[in-house]
Amino acid sequence: MAQAAKARFLTEAGWAKASGLPKETLSRLKTQPSCDLRTVGALAQAAGFTLVAVPAMTQEEDHAPGKFGRDYEDKLLDLAASGNTDPEVWRGHGPGFLMGGLAVMLASARGFERERYLRLAEKLHLGVSTPEVFDIWLKKSPVRPSRFLHMARRRKGFA
Repeated sequence: MAQAAKARFLTEAGWAKASGLPKETLSRLKTQPSCDLRTVGALAQAAGFTLVAVPAMTQEEDHAPGKFGRDYEDKLLDLAASGNTDPEVWRGHGPGFLMGGLAVMLASARGFERERYLRLAEKLHLGVSTPEVFDIWLKKSPVRPSRFLHMARRRKGFA
Protein backbone atom coordinates (compact mmCIF):
# COMPACT_ATOMS: atom_id res chain seq x y z
CA MET A 1 0.00 0.00 0.00
CA ALA A 2 2.84 2.36 0.83
CA GLN A 3 4.25 2.11 -2.70
CA ALA A 4 0.90 3.02 -4.23
CA ALA A 5 0.58 5.94 -1.79
CA LYS A 6 4.07 7.18 -2.74
CA ALA A 7 2.98 7.25 -6.36
CA ARG A 8 -0.18 9.21 -5.49
CA PHE A 9 1.18 11.59 -2.87
CA LEU A 10 4.46 13.43 -2.66
CA THR A 11 4.80 12.96 1.09
CA GLU A 12 3.53 10.81 3.92
CA ALA A 13 1.89 13.95 5.30
CA GLY A 14 -0.08 14.23 2.03
CA TRP A 15 -1.20 10.60 2.35
CA ALA A 16 -2.25 11.15 5.96
CA LYS A 17 -4.16 14.32 5.04
CA ALA A 18 -5.96 12.54 2.17
CA SER A 19 -6.87 9.80 4.67
CA GLY A 20 -8.27 12.34 7.12
CA LEU A 21 -5.67 11.35 9.73
CA PRO A 22 -3.08 13.37 11.66
CA LYS A 23 0.29 13.43 9.90
CA GLU A 24 1.91 11.76 12.93
CA THR A 25 -0.13 8.59 12.27
CA LEU A 26 2.23 7.18 9.66
CA SER A 27 5.27 7.89 11.84
CA ARG A 28 3.65 6.04 14.75
CA LEU A 29 2.78 3.08 12.50
CA LYS A 30 6.48 2.58 11.76
CA THR A 31 7.14 1.83 15.43
CA GLN A 32 3.89 0.13 16.46
CA PRO A 33 3.11 -3.43 15.36
CA SER A 34 -0.60 -2.76 14.74
CA CYS A 35 -3.35 -0.16 14.52
CA ASP A 36 -7.13 0.01 14.45
CA LEU A 37 -9.20 -0.99 11.45
CA ARG A 38 -10.53 2.53 10.87
CA THR A 39 -6.97 3.80 10.38
CA VAL A 40 -6.02 1.02 7.99
CA GLY A 41 -9.26 1.52 6.08
CA ALA A 42 -8.70 5.26 5.70
CA LEU A 43 -5.11 4.80 4.55
CA ALA A 44 -6.12 2.05 2.14
CA GLN A 45 -8.91 4.10 0.59
CA ALA A 46 -6.66 7.12 0.08
CA ALA A 47 -4.02 4.88 -1.57
CA GLY A 48 -6.63 3.38 -3.90
CA PHE A 49 -7.11 0.07 -2.09
CA THR A 50 -10.18 -1.70 -0.71
CA LEU A 51 -10.11 -3.83 2.40
CA VAL A 52 -11.83 -7.17 1.94
CA ALA A 53 -13.03 -9.55 4.66
CA VAL A 54 -13.53 -13.14 3.55
CA PRO A 55 -14.44 -16.22 5.56
CA ALA A 56 -11.49 -18.07 7.03
CA MET A 57 -10.75 -21.44 5.50
CA THR A 58 -11.34 -24.51 7.58
CA GLN A 59 -8.57 -27.08 7.73
CA GLU A 60 -10.62 -29.27 5.36
CA GLU A 61 -10.92 -26.46 2.83
CA ASP A 62 -7.31 -25.42 3.13
CA HIS A 63 -5.96 -28.59 1.59
CA ALA A 64 -6.51 -30.54 -1.57
CA PRO A 65 -7.28 -34.24 -1.29
CA GLY A 66 -4.31 -36.31 -0.12
CA LYS A 67 -3.56 -37.75 -3.53
CA PHE A 68 -3.81 -35.43 -6.48
CA GLY A 69 -2.84 -37.70 -9.31
CA ARG A 70 -3.89 -38.24 -12.89
CA ASP A 71 -6.97 -40.27 -11.91
CA TYR A 72 -8.30 -37.48 -9.71
CA GLU A 73 -7.41 -34.86 -12.30
CA ASP A 74 -9.26 -36.94 -14.90
CA LYS A 75 -12.41 -36.91 -12.74
CA LEU A 76 -12.15 -33.13 -12.37
CA LEU A 77 -11.74 -32.77 -16.14
CA ASP A 78 -14.85 -34.90 -16.71
CA LEU A 79 -16.77 -32.68 -14.28
CA ALA A 80 -15.53 -29.51 -15.98
CA ALA A 81 -16.43 -30.80 -19.44
CA SER A 82 -19.88 -31.97 -18.32
CA GLY A 83 -21.23 -28.43 -17.94
CA ASN A 84 -22.80 -29.46 -14.62
CA THR A 85 -22.83 -26.56 -12.14
CA ASP A 86 -24.74 -28.24 -9.30
CA PRO A 87 -22.87 -27.29 -6.10
CA GLU A 88 -23.66 -30.64 -4.45
CA VAL A 89 -22.13 -32.55 -7.35
CA TRP A 90 -19.04 -30.36 -7.18
CA ARG A 91 -18.75 -30.76 -3.39
CA GLY A 92 -18.72 -34.50 -3.96
CA HIS A 93 -15.50 -34.08 -5.93
CA GLY A 94 -13.43 -32.24 -3.35
CA PRO A 95 -13.07 -29.56 -0.67
CA GLY A 96 -15.02 -26.32 -1.16
CA PHE A 97 -11.95 -24.12 -1.53
CA LEU A 98 -10.37 -26.35 -4.17
CA MET A 99 -13.60 -26.76 -6.12
CA GLY A 100 -14.55 -23.08 -5.83
CA GLY A 101 -11.19 -22.01 -7.22
CA LEU A 102 -11.56 -24.50 -10.03
CA ALA A 103 -14.95 -22.94 -10.89
CA VAL A 104 -13.40 -19.43 -10.91
CA MET A 105 -10.66 -20.68 -13.21
CA LEU A 106 -13.24 -22.17 -15.61
CA ALA A 107 -15.23 -18.92 -15.50
CA SER A 108 -12.22 -17.20 -17.02
CA ALA A 109 -11.94 -19.58 -19.98
CA ARG A 110 -13.60 -19.47 -23.37
CA GLY A 111 -16.27 -22.12 -23.73
CA PHE A 112 -17.45 -21.92 -20.10
CA GLU A 113 -20.34 -19.71 -19.02
CA ARG A 114 -18.68 -17.06 -16.86
CA GLU A 115 -21.65 -16.07 -14.69
CA ARG A 116 -22.76 -19.68 -14.03
CA TYR A 117 -19.28 -20.70 -12.89
CA LEU A 118 -18.78 -17.58 -10.75
CA ARG A 119 -22.11 -18.23 -8.99
CA LEU A 120 -21.06 -21.85 -8.46
CA ALA A 121 -17.69 -20.76 -7.09
CA GLU A 122 -19.28 -18.48 -4.50
CA LYS A 123 -21.63 -21.26 -3.38
CA LEU A 124 -18.66 -23.58 -2.90
CA HIS A 125 -16.45 -21.11 -1.02
CA LEU A 126 -17.67 -17.60 -0.23
CA GLY A 127 -15.19 -15.00 -1.47
CA VAL A 128 -13.16 -17.28 -3.75
CA SER A 129 -14.00 -15.18 -6.82
CA THR A 130 -12.28 -12.10 -5.36
CA PRO A 131 -8.78 -11.51 -6.73
CA GLU A 132 -7.21 -11.73 -3.27
CA VAL A 133 -8.71 -15.13 -2.41
CA PHE A 134 -8.27 -16.55 -5.91
CA ASP A 135 -4.59 -15.57 -5.71
CA ILE A 136 -4.31 -17.72 -2.57
CA TRP A 137 -6.02 -20.55 -4.44
CA LEU A 138 -3.54 -20.24 -7.31
CA LYS A 139 -0.62 -20.48 -4.88
CA LYS A 140 -2.01 -23.46 -2.93
CA SER A 141 -3.77 -25.46 -5.61
CA PRO A 142 -2.28 -28.62 -7.09
CA VAL A 143 -4.16 -27.75 -10.29
CA ARG A 144 -1.95 -26.14 -12.93
CA PRO A 145 -4.27 -23.70 -14.75
CA SER A 146 -2.66 -23.66 -18.20
CA ARG A 147 -2.50 -27.45 -18.36
CA PHE A 148 -5.96 -28.01 -16.87
CA LEU A 149 -7.76 -25.40 -18.98
CA HIS A 150 -6.22 -26.71 -22.19
CA MET A 151 -7.35 -30.26 -21.40
CA ALA A 152 -10.81 -29.17 -20.16
CA ARG A 153 -11.48 -27.11 -23.29
CA ARG A 154 -10.36 -29.98 -25.50
CA ARG A 155 -12.50 -32.49 -23.57
CA LYS A 156 -15.48 -30.16 -23.94
CA GLY A 157 -14.91 -30.00 -27.69
CA PHE A 158 -13.15 -26.62 -27.97
CA ALA A 159 -9.65 -26.99 -29.34
